[in-house]
Amino acid sequence: MTPPAAAPSRSVALVTLGCTRNEVDSEELAGRLQAEGWTLVDDAAEADVAVVNTCGFVEQAKKDSIDALLEASDLKEDGRTRAVVAVGCLAERYGKDLAEQLPEADAVLGFDSYRDLSTHLRTILGGGHVPSHAPGDRRRLLPLSPVARQDMAVQVALPGHNTLSYAAEPGPAPASGPRVVRARLDGRPWAPLKIASGCDRRCSFCAIPMFRGAFVSRPPADVLAEARWLAARGVKELFLVSENSTSYGKDLGDLGLLEKLLPELTAVDGIERVRISYLQPAEIRPGLLEAMARTPGVVPYYDISFQHASEPVLRRMRRFGSREAFLDLLARVRATAPEAGIRCNVIVGFPGEAEPDLEELEAFLTEGGLDVVGVFGYSDEDGTEAETYAEKLPSEVIAERVDRVTRLVEELNAQRAEERIGEAVEVLVEEVDAEDGRVVGRAAFQGPDVDGVTYVEAGHGRQAAVGDLVPAVVVATEGIDLVAEWR
Repeated sequence: MTPPAAAPSRSVALVTLGCTRNEVDSEELAGRLQAEGWTLVDDAAEADVAVVNTCGFVEQAKKDSIDALLEASDLKEDGRTRAVVAVGCLAERYGKDLAEQLPEADAVLGFDSYRDLSTHLRTILGGGHVPSHAPGDRRRLLPLSPVARQDMAVQVALPGHNTLSYAAEPGPAPASGPRVVRARLDGRPWAPLKIASGCDRRCSFCAIPMFRGAFVSRPPADVLAEARWLAARGVKELFLVSENSTSYGKDLGDLGLLEKLLPELTAVDGIERVRISYLQPAEIRPGLLEAMARTPGVVPYYDISFQHASEPVLRRMRRFGSREAFLDLLARVRATAPEAGIRCNVIVGFPGEAEPDLEELEAFLTEGGLDVVGVFGYSDEDGTEAETYAEKLPSEVIAERVDRVTRLVEELNAQRAEERIGEAVEVLVEEVDAEDGRVVGRAAFQGPDVDGVTYVEAGHGRQAAVGDLVPAVVVATEGIDLVAEWR
């Protein structure tokens, strides 16, 4: 009997928009496709299929995702690309509606399609049709009680949680450990590592829980196995990501589990740094602050989701806190980590925000001494409570307030950077100028992509390579960026 012909080799490009959580999801998809015989390419114009991992967080992110899909679709006229498929948060959130409004996309697939993505792509390339995703509220897929979720979580698609493949037969995983189903899509010396997905908070402005679902922690053993896999591929810094890292472990029966996990992660051979993202101020525990400050290898970086500082606005946002409470939290952070780098995002122009509310926010930002602040203007998000609120501010007022607060934080953040002149730092090298040897990297208190960089001037006959940790001293600033010299 003649054996069946093997499926022809196909190429695929992953185009990722949005946050580092999406980057993890794209690398999981890349690993799955690679395992199914697909060739990964960097340039969508050189791929049979372009898979666009979209973002659906705020209005601008949606526009960027749609633009990326249209740009990829244009390649079908001129290049090798034969199909464009939308995945990710925008696809999960809008599904069929997005497909109807964007016929240029050959399919719009939700999270439930990720495990069978290879089959879906081959169907599309073969001229077949794959039905577009029908959206639903993913919070309803798991029990209301967090501790009842883990047993059912294996039945629910949780992007970034399925990067490990255990033995197919019953029984424990093989002695060599699980196989990691993830493919690095870049050569950076740092990598995001997902520790949880979803969110149980009900912030009135945020739609994320509806399309990302209820909060679910990844088991520590899975996190550690993936950390070892990343380290073996040259990763020096782990960036722990989730929608709410301060909730890690609550569905595993141990709210202090992150504090216990940190020393195990920093002990992984090859890992020099561990960085935590997205801390909710109302959930930051003294024990977590202590563990972050006292665990060697955990960097003094605090990504705290303040959102505002006016107590009335925070209540309408369905959040807790005040200027005084947040300043007290910052004082406690700096009591344990004086060199801490602290960043946050804030929303201005929220429904009902009055001038005294904005002044309260400005007072907090002025007193807080934050390293980086992202400023966003409020926009209605489909299905959120705030969408129904009265007292909406005109768009021109929101734009004016965004500009006003942005100008303030640019000045404040630049001042904070100047305060670091003379400070000794260790810089993780991400780029080296081939001509003059100047290093571009990040100090311990600088997060990736959006928190500024540190330039280390060449000299003293020293050379560095990507992934090295360079000892330096800050001598000048360029906005929020730092300029340093070898020490």
